Amino acid sequence: MPDRTDEIDTQQPAWHALPPDEALRRLDGRPEGLTSSEVAARLARYGPNVLPRAAGDSALRLVLRQLESPLIWVLLGSSVVAILLGKVLDGLVVLAVVVVNTVIGFIQEYRASQAIGALLQMVPETATVLRDGRRTAIPAAEVVPGDIVALASGDRVPADLRLLTCRSLRAEEAALTGESVPTEKQVTAVPEEADLGDRASMVFGGTHITYGTAEAVAVETGAATQLGRISALLKSTVDLDTPLTRALKTIGGLITVAILVVAGVMLVIGILRMTAQGLSITDAFSESLLFAIALAVGAIPEGLPAIVTIALAIGVQRMAARRAIVRKLPAVETLGSTTTICSDKTGTLTRNEMTVQAIWTPDAALEVTGVGYAPTGGFRQDGQDLAAAPEGVRSLLLDAALCSDATLERSGDAWLISGDPTEGALVVAAEKAGLAVDELRGAWPRLDAIPFESERQYMATLHATAEGGQRAILKGAPEVLLARSDHDPEGRPLSPDAVHAAVERLAAGGMRVLAVADRELRPGEVLSEATLGGGCRFLGLLGMIDPPRPEAMAAVRSSQRAGIVVKMITGDHRLTAETIGRQLGLRVGDGAVTGARIERMDDAELRATAMSADIFARVAPEHKLRLVRALQAEHQVVAMTGDGVNDAPALKQADIGVAMGITGTAVSQEAADLVLTDDDFATITAAVEEGRRVFDNLIKALAFVLPTNLGLALILTFAVMFFPFDALTNELLLPMAPTQLLWINLVATIALALPLALEAPEPDLMERPPRDPDAPVLSRFVLSRTVLVGLLMAAGAIGLFLFEYDGALTRGEEQAAALAEAQTMAVTTVVLFQAFYLLNCRSLRDSIFRIGLFSNPSVLVGIGVLLLLQAAFIYLPLFNDIFGTHPLDPADVALAAAVGAVVLPVVSLEKWFERRRTRPVTA
Repeated sequence: MPDRTDEIDTQQPAWHALPPDEALRRLDGRPEGLTSSEVAARLARYGPNVLPRAAGDSALRLVLRQLESPLIWVLLGSSVVAILLGKVLDGLVVLAVVVVNTVIGFIQEYRASQAIGALLQMVPETATVLRDGRRTAIPAAEVVPGDIVALASGDRVPADLRLLTCRSLRAEEAALTGESVPTEKQVTAVPEEADLGDRASMVFGGTHITYGTAEAVAVETGAATQLGRISALLKSTVDLDTPLTRALKTIGGLITVAILVVAGVMLVIGILRMTAQGLSITDAFSESLLFAIALAVGAIPEGLPAIVTIALAIGVQRMAARRAIVRKLPAVETLGSTTTICSDKTGTLTRNEMTVQAIWTPDAALEVTGVGYAPTGGFRQDGQDLAAAPEGVRSLLLDAALCSDATLERSGDAWLISGDPTEGALVVAAEKAGLAVDELRGAWPRLDAIPFESERQYMATLHATAEGGQRAILKGAPEVLLARSDHDPEGRPLSPDAVHAAVERLAAGGMRVLAVADRELRPGEVLSEATLGGGCRFLGLLGMIDPPRPEAMAAVRSSQRAGIVVKMITGDHRLTAETIGRQLGLRVGDGAVTGARIERMDDAELRATAMSADIFARVAPEHKLRLVRALQAEHQVVAMTGDGVNDAPALKQADIGVAMGITGTAVSQEAADLVLTDDDFATITAAVEEGRRVFDNLIKALAFVLPTNLGLALILTFAVMFFPFDALTNELLLPMAPTQLLWINLVATIALALPLALEAPEPDLMERPPRDPDAPVLSRFVLSRTVLVGLLMAAGAIGLFLFEYDGALTRGEEQAAALAEAQTMAVTTVVLFQAFYLLNCRSLRDSIFRIGLFSNPSVLVGIGVLLLLQAAFIYLPLFNDIFGTHPLDPADVALAAAVGAVVLPVVSLEKWFERRRTRPVTA
């Protein structure tokens, strides 16, 4: 046969809306399959059936990315200049700081997700196709458009396929569409506008066949499949900065500009003062440049990246203890800033366990209590619990279980269903009625069966009766069984209106409704369409739904109290979504917004809808992605939860992606920032609380660190502008050397700031609204505190430096020793000042006595460690040589402590004034 590959339609029609023969014609395919030559041509044209994978960033690129901060540039420049000017030790110490921060950042990014790589694992290794008229197994990568693919229960679908023939086919598509039960498939075309979950004439690559057999033609392969589209959406997403990283970048930029401006002014002043002392312009420039470097080293908060990283790591450990595994450190803080949680429904807000919740018979309407697969619970009528199920309900449940293939098993404390989830729900309901299903199946042996097919819309089984007769049981769509029935269990004429009203009431509650009927057959009569065509007895209706988790309902309420809006975004049906939404306490309003409506909205309309509506149903992956982007455009910090492949693009785009650890696919977990090991929405609330606690403590760390850097900058600026020149060396005195500044910034600051990460949460933590993501981290309060404490620190250090320097010279010490002793005194004053100020930073507004001096023992441990390190800095010869320090008399240390302690009453008074200023006005 001639190769007519070039004649294939390349417009990608709506395959689900085409009749099977038309789909074959468009693809130039045949029921007997393609020839080898056609396959070769199509492989050359379309490429292999694999998902494209972009190369990740190289290790060098990851390293370079860590050096993009302006603060790092200033430090690198300072290090190089210091080395060129002969200050090798100073330059190397500064360089070591840059290296440490770069290594930490590199490790974080190296562990980043590889979500698209996980998609590749969803494509099966082999597929069964018809080639040259023979059925053969081939590598799935060799499937091409036009191939005839054979499918059976247990197979993973190799590509997007249009069904040609099928028998009782069901596909598990929850990972792709969000459907909570396997989807029933059919050959008949569906409307072109059908949503992805309603395209019953298609099966999609990466999904599973759970029941039945089929033959289908491959219509899309590789990047053109639904999985391929998700892969492309993943590539289009952007890893957003977190609110904290954005704020720190802003702070870093402001500090950099301020440092460069002040350093430039210092350079000019230094040159002018030194040339006035008789130095050459070259020497004056070199010396003044060292002052500018010292200023940069003192003013840059070198320890801040380490403090932030370690504080986040502590938050990671606390979250892990609460069953939330953090894959990316910044996610810890982002959770604390979350304003909107967009959650998938199936398996996240619901149990992913179909449960019979309502039963209707011509004589009774009951509510079934208890959820999930555990056969616990009972029956309730008109709000009253029943001691036992009525006989008619027991008969209905017995027949429903006999006409099912699922089995209920116990594994430890868990109950598991083997088989179809819908049939599993029927078995569980029967067990709740006290029916031992396994025993009763033995007592009522199955003689024959008509399997469910989408064209037929029912399943039938034939059973022997104790009297030697036969009884057929039917289970399926209510309208189909109603057409075959003419009387109720008591032999009374059936009222179709009553049945229709019951079906509508159950369906309006978002339930999936099944009907059960039976018919006596004569001995030897064959089970067939003809024998079941009429005269059946209509037993009743069963309404089932995947119920919400009780803990999820409590967690939604807790989130709402914390000012966080919870939105449900699901691929399930609209009525089901609305029912679950009501039970969860979400705003229903005019009903769920469907994917079809989203498709028709422009960006502006979608932004308004995304803010006003809480329930979105029948949405595709691209709709979820658009919704997340619309909320972000409205300045929302979005957490997206999910467990399916269809959730992966939105998970990756969201400010914080939260995947399920038990039911979640590898793709969703790789795309997420956070994985819940218990699949419990309530764990998200716990993680939000930890995130808020982390952010609170980071603000406390900022309020502790920044005054130190401002104080050091003021000390050096004051020295360059006003300090005298040494009479012997004609050099300008500096209160601190660059290495001593690094000692304060790294060793002292980190040892004291880290205990703040262990502070307990504030009492009102989960009662506050989320903080405005656009609000500056450096609020007016933090800035005023920084200036106040920085001025106090600078005044104390400068005063004691001059006091010690003049005293040492008066005692006849050499100039070098006097300078070393005075610098040691200044450093010790700053370090002890920090120790006292740390006590004030444990709460930014409350007194240390109100929160308890011993409520965070790590603070006292940190202070103790710092005192030991500072003692080594002052008295150990090795440290004296490295940092140019000199031993101090105990009286000098006591004087430094007394000056440092001044910060306690001053800041306590400032807190008192601030509390009075912000106190609510009462009538």
